Amino acid sequence: MRKFLVIGIMALAALTIEPAYADGHSMGAIKKVKTSIGNVLAGTNGMSLYTFDKDTAGKSNCNGGCANAWPPLMADRNAKDHDAMTVIHRADGSRQWAYKGAPLYFWQGDKKSGDVTGDGVNKVWHVAKP
Repeated sequence: MRKFLVIGIMALAALTIEPAYADGHSMGAIKKVKTSIGNVLAGTNGMSLYTFDKDTAGKSNCNGGCANAWPPLMADRNAKDHDAMTVIHRADGSRQWAYKGAPLYFWQGDKKSGDVTGDGVNKVWHVAKP
């Protein structure tokens, strides 16, 4: 009986674990969440992540007021590249996560996990999709 209970608990845990894309940033692991427009990348808080068309590969062009509205997904000093997730250096010397070279940001307009209200803003902001 105990063996079946342990196997059942392990199976349930396997079904509920979100895939982690990168560890070591201030938000914890990046995960995939289901939204009204499909699966998107999100912080561990479930808040959707976005990319900015005016960025170039490995370089953020969202600073100052832009970064206030679109807070970067910051990486701590110990963060290391992992698969498609890389750490880039911002103009102020801080570190930020990028997915496939595209810097990642949150959107101040999203209020709860799974919101994607920033998708399409000014035709230059897009949800990050896995």
